[in-house]
This record gives sequence, C-alpha cells and structure tokens, in this order.
Amino acid sequence: MDALKPQRNEPARMEKLAKLPVFWGLEGKRVVLAGGSDGAAWKAELLLACGAELHLYCEESELAESFAALFAKSTMLTWHDRSWAPDIFKGAELALADCETDAEAGRFYDAARAAGVPVNVIDKPEFCQFQFGSIVNRSPVVVSISTDGAAPILAQAIRRRIETLLPLSLKDWSALAQTIRERVNLRLVPGSARRSFWEKFVDRAFTERLDEGSEERLLTDIGTQAGRGGSGRGLVTLVGAGPGDAELLTLKAVRALQAADVILFDDLVSTEVLELARREAKRMLVGKRGGRESCRQEDINEMMIRLAKAGKRVVRLKSGDPMIFGRAGEEIAALEAENIPVEVVPGITAASAMASRLGVSLTHRDHAQSVRFVTGHSRQGKLPDNIDWKSLSDSSITTVFYMGGRTAAEIQSSLLAHGMPASTPVAVMISVSRSNEQRWCGSLAQLAAAITRLGVNELVLIGIGDAFGAVSSMFSGASTQEPVSAPIQKPANKLAG
Repeated sequence: MDALKPQRNEPARMEKLAKLPVFWGLEGKRVVLAGGSDGAAWKAELLLACGAELHLYCEESELAESFAALFAKSTMLTWHDRSWAPDIFKGAELALADCETDAEAGRFYDAARAAGVPVNVIDKPEFCQFQFGSIVNRSPVVVSISTDGAAPILAQAIRRRIETLLPLSLKDWSALAQTIRERVNLRLVPGSARRSFWEKFVDRAFTERLDEGSEERLLTDIGTQAGRGGSGRGLVTLVGAGPGDAELLTLKAVRALQAADVILFDDLVSTEVLELARREAKRMLVGKRGGRESCRQEDINEMMIRLAKAGKRVVRLKSGDPMIFGRAGEEIAALEAENIPVEVVPGITAASAMASRLGVSLTHRDHAQSVRFVTGHSRQGKLPDNIDWKSLSDSSITTVFYMGGRTAAEIQSSLLAHGMPASTPVAVMISVSRSNEQRWCGSLAQLAAAITRLGVNELVLIGIGDAFGAVSSMFSGASTQEPVSAPIQKPANKLAG
C-alpha cells in the first residue's frame, strides 16, 4: 500500500483569501451609525433587516430624505440629533460612519478601535476592519460576493448571475429546512443516511414548488431513511475532471464532488477542479503517470471497494473522460463484482479541448472522414503491438495520440514507414486548457525533434492528419512545413460579461 502515499503535495483545502467571509448575527444587538447621507441610509436598511438595534448619530441638517421611510417602518431605529462622540461606542456590536474627509474617518476609526468595536467607514477601505459584499437574499440563505474592493462592478455582475440561478422559492425551502432539522438530527445518525436525506431535499428545493404536502413528504422520507438504519453500501462515481480548466466541468461533475465523502484523484487533475469539492471530503492522490512511480491499479480498486463497503460516497476523479484511456472498464468490473453501485459522469476529453483551443474541426468534411483516439502508452509502457499503422497512415483520418510524448519518435517512424507523407500536418499540445499550455504545429517529419525540444513531463497530445492543415498554415503564415511553438495563456474569466 506504500504506492498509495501521495506523490506530490496535496492541494490546500482553501486557497488564499483576501478577506474572511463572516456572517454576523445582529438580532437585538446595538449598532451605531454616524452620518445621515443616502449611503448611510442604505447601510441602515441592511442593518435593520438583520434585526439590529440601530442608533443613528447626525444633526438634522445632515439627515437625507431616504431615512424617512426607515423611520416610518422600523421601531429599531433611534435617531440622536447630534454628531458622534467617543461615548456612543459603549455596548456597541458594530460601528459604521459616512465621513467626508479622511481626517474625520481616521478619528472615528481610532475611537471605535479604542472602544474595542469593529468599525467600517463607508467607501473608505483603509478605515474598515470589515466590508460589505454584494448580496443575494434568499434568507435564511444569504450569498455575499466580495472582490476586496478591487472591482465592485464585477461583484454586481456575479450577483446578477447568481440571482438567475437561485429560485425565489429557495427562501421558503430554507425556512422549512430549519423547521425539520431537529427531527432529522434525532432520527438519522450522522453519515450517509442523513446526507442522502438532505441531498434529496436539495433536489426538491431546486425542482419543485413548495406546497402544503411538501413537509409531510419530507417527514415520510425521514422515517424511510431511519428504517434503513443508515446501513448499506456506499456508492462509487467515476467523474471526468476534463482537461484541466475547472470551467469545463459539467454541472453533474460539480454536484458529485460536492456530495463526496472521499475523492480519489489522479495526478493530472488540476487544483482548480479540486477546489470545487466539498471541504469535508477526504482527498487522496492515487496518481498514475507514465514513467513515474504510480499507484497500482489493483490497490486503487481495493481502496474503492473498501471505502464503499464502509458506506462512503466515493468519487474516482479522472482527468479528461473516464471512459477514454481512463481504465474505467477495469474499475467498473471490480466494483460490480462486489455488487457496489457505480455511476459514471463523463468529462470533456483532451482531444475535444485540443480541437476547441486550436479552432480545428477533427471531422471537417473537406479534410477528414473519421477520427481516432489512440493510446501512445500501453500497459507495458510502450506503443501497443496491435496498432493498424497502415490504416492510420491515411491522412484523411484524423488521429489523436494520447500519452504519446515518450513514443513520438516511434509514432513518426511507423507512420512514415507505412506511407504517410512526411508533409502531413501535425499539431502537438501540452497541458491543454491549463495556464502552462503549449502548442506546436508543423509536419510529421518534424514531430520527434519537436517533442524533444518541448519535453514530456506534462500531458502530451499529438494530432495528425489533414484536418490540422489549416491551423499549421495559420500559425506558420505560409506553409505547414514551418513549425510553430508557443505558450498559450488561459482565457480570462468572462463572468463580467
């Protein structure tokens, strides 16, 4: 089992945060606010919505009309017709102010800090211990978005997108969850039974309208789960992590990661993908890389079986698509032999990502009549013995070799020996869709030398055939004979629209 020990440093469960997101209970707590501007009125509305006992300090001449509506509808807002002074901070939970000058902001900040009260000066981040984010309100579900003050417009754009994803009925479902939580905790022990109930609850919250019978149906589910006693086997889900870019994950893959107890991930799975997993899930590296020390497939199979029999929800996270050179067939057979439920969530395979990044159709009707995916690395660590090189030497067939870096010279010589023209277009991509992505375009005659220069330490894809002629010409500027090699930057996130 020593081979199952991590072969690299395990990714951090949480990447660096600019600020700690904290949700602060203010029900019945004293909060002081200095200033009567429209900006102060908006902060007052937020604080009153949280149930705070808000004390406003400003002279009548400074009071904006926007406060009138707050006075009319809230009994928790007390106005003091005077400017703030150090005595206002006694017993306060939070202190906020809208100050015109940095000098005044500094005095307010220092006074609040001296009194031991967390402080925020509106629109002056240098005088803030905490900040307000853009809010999506489905209370008790509250989503807050922060860009650490760098791009408020971006935060607003993100909020608009989240607003479209969360149904308004989520508010009522969340309230129902609070109502039944104690009964769930009493009837269902922590573990798979309780989590299974809540996952079904979430499915309904996003797909059903809340009606008079919803609570009764949920209580029936609690009884059903309790009758099972939380026993039984777990589940293994083979999940395709895609080529590396976390934005290429399917929604179903993200959902599986969020539900996992244990994640067994390959060495090629990116940190960005793992960041989407449930924080409490145990992550175990079971890397398999050609030419490196790796876990034995038998050990991985045994681990999945053992964890599933212990009632765990196991995600076997594989780079690309599990069913394409991912040894999924062996793992499925081992699990089914033990009567363990297994599901497969497909992912974007590296060849598809390669095609999209190059802007090449692998089956362009003017250049290719079929496409083939061929492994460049067999069980014995070399090219398979049964490859039909005569068939692959037809340049109208688009061929993509996976894991072909170390066997590139043999691929080149075998295709040339079976009649493929030396001028046949070739594209090589390394670490496709990742920040360190590289590409090379040239001809079959130049392939081995190009791979020698590029190296084989990362995942190498080799695309061969007439379909790659357009990209070779585009990057060489004149001829597919001129090779091009360049690092490719990952596209900017487009959340801002």
